[in-house]
Amino acid sequence: MYRVDEFRKLFDKSAVFDSPDNMFYLTGFRGEGCVLVTPRAAVIITDSRYTEQAERQSPECKVETTGKERGREAIIREYLSAEGINELHVETGVLTVRAYRAMEEKLPGVKLSDMPNITGGMREVKSAQELDCISKAVKISGRAFEALLEKLKPGMTEKQARAVLEYEMYACGADGLAFDTIVASGVNGSLPHAVPSDKVINKGELVTFDFGAKYGGYCSDCTRTVAVGNVSDELKRIYDAVYNAHMAALSEVKPGAVTKELDGIARRYLDGLYPGAFGHSLGHGVGIFIHETPTVNYRDANVLRPGHVITIEPGVYIKGVGGCRIEDTVFVTETGFTDPYTISKQLIVV
Repeated sequence: MYRVDEFRKLFDKSAVFDSPDNMFYLTGFRGEGCVLVTPRAAVIITDSRYTEQAERQSPECKVETTGKERGREAIIREYLSAEGINELHVETGVLTVRAYRAMEEKLPGVKLSDMPNITGGMREVKSAQELDCISKAVKISGRAFEALLEKLKPGMTEKQARAVLEYEMYACGADGLAFDTIVASGVNGSLPHAVPSDKVINKGELVTFDFGAKYGGYCSDCTRTVAVGNVSDELKRIYDAVYNAHMAALSEVKPGAVTKELDGIARRYLDGLYPGAFGHSLGHGVGIFIHETPTVNYRDANVLRPGHVITIEPGVYIKGVGGCRIEDTVFVTETGFTDPYTISKQLIVV
């Protein structure tokens, strides 16, 4: 996985990347450090813990090891001087103020400029290799959730349910977690990003699980809301509303679809039944990072293209009652979309 040459075609100036996501995307390196790209060089600058790892993962790059007498900025200065470069683009959204000021101090005569989001645009349309990694992450998380359902029972706490689900994702082959797992039961379901707590999961409650695995550096994202025993008619109506909104928006995913119009399909339906209860965006892009472009909300008129990977995740959240969200990560194809998840979207009762 080496995309430096592709990057250079879009941006012919020098840049240093501190974002782990961009370092991995451009070079395949997953350790700590930074990546320097100049018109003639691609250099991974790291410490001795990661030197061999960088050489294995990124054989196309030069690997420089920092030391007591030769730090990161000294190495950067050497490469810039060799090419007569006096401007360096940096990821100001990633660097701390202290790190930025240190670079200014240690690179006299070099102008630091903000890095345009070139890699964000590059990462938007996924290659076949990237789609394969996301598909594997999806399958891992799906198998893990099915294993959880066999063990989920009243009396477990939200934290215990999270522990089971995360264990199963690793047991099924995950390299890591795509994000912090959400488990929200009963009245906690009204919190879209609830943090799993010591609350006991009881009969008659809905429980929302938002989870994702990472495989090969790529994320999956899925949400399912399940019923623990029989739930009230009110909770069933909430579930049915979210299910209908999810399926209506999903059915319109195809090349040429405008993201804010997809959001509008789900939002108009849910606002007609539960005004103001769907407060977040319908979805987002997924890739190396769990939230990427294209955004899928009521503001942005992004046009879907083959190779886009997005989520569709409407929800209803009512304080004192609970909530529901249903989400899949789907792939935009030449003719429509594919949904790699096999977990039922009909209300699951455990």
